[in-house]
Amino acid sequence: MHTVINEYLPLRDVVFQTLRQAILHGDLKPGERLMEIHLAERLGVSRTPIREAIRKLELEGLVVMIPRRGAMVASITEKDLKDVLEVRLTLEMLAGEVACERITPELLEELRRAGEEFERLQETEDVNGLAAADVSFHEIIYAATGNARLISILNNLREQMYRYRLEYLKDKDSHEQLNREHQAIYDGIKNGDKKAVRAAVCGHIHNQEKAILAGIREHA
Repeated sequence: MHTVINEYLPLRDVVFQTLRQAILHGDLKPGERLMEIHLAERLGVSRTPIREAIRKLELEGLVVMIPRRGAMVASITEKDLKDVLEVRLTLEMLAGEVACERITPELLEELRRAGEEFERLQETEDVNGLAAADVSFHEIIYAATGNARLISILNNLREQMYRYRLEYLKDKDSHEQLNREHQAIYDGIKNGDKKAVRAAVCGHIHNQEKAILAGIREHA
């Protein structure tokens, strides 16, 4: 777990962002207890900002308080997953449609290269690199909309799923399918074909939902 460094943020916010990223990236795993003393020692801070951060993480749904056991990293339920992806599906389709109209030649080229980078990494063991390439691909589409509010909401939804998508990406059998889905989204945006983009995004999100649901049920 690496401390988020930002000289402009108050200490409590630095601690919050550090713990949040540790949860989202899987350094702190679902069901893991958050011991204030242990975390304070690891981060070199007092227990107060740790306690404040845990309270904020609970409000975000990333932490749950268990009677007589304290704070634990939240596990995602099937309903949580479906709720997040239901909203994400609608907004991802919207972003794709808007990108069809607004994407610049420069961003279209960045999108092509991001897809190629994902394809290059798909046969490697670099799951984090693969996840970063996947994030980059989607962020370029978001940026192409030029809509700051939409970008912010989509990034937040994507982050909530990050730790579960890492497990999905560990399955090499999913990589080629993801690559095909990225290619279909790229082709649709390049051609300005909103209907094709909607169909490609819909398939992309639904396949992710099926895979993550299978993982949740397997570990239930």
